[in-house]
Amino acid sequence: MRKPKGLRADSRSLLRRKPRERGKIGLSTILHEYKPGEKIVIELNPSIHKGMPHRRYQGKVGDIVGRRGRAYAVNIAEGNVIKKILVLPEHLKPQIGE
Repeated sequence: MRKPKGLRADSRSLLRRKPRERGKIGLSTILHEYKPGEKIVIELNPSIHKGMPHRRYQGKVGDIVGRRGRAYAVNIAEGNVIKKILVLPEHLKPQIGE
């Protein structure tokens, strides 16, 4: 049998939550307002499939560019290319530090 090559292939540990993290996510995560220019970290929440970016962006830092409906437009540097992706706030976290 051939190896699967879908969007979630080889992501057993990446798209999995620890036992104490399971359950519904807090409202503060969903309702947090990000402003353009703000730095964020993409942290995939596997329990919410809608608005989830590709797993290659897990843990990447990007800048908020704008908004489209409930989703945020995020610029991410990948090598020499800047990519613009749309992500729902359930998969974003503010960057602490800088």
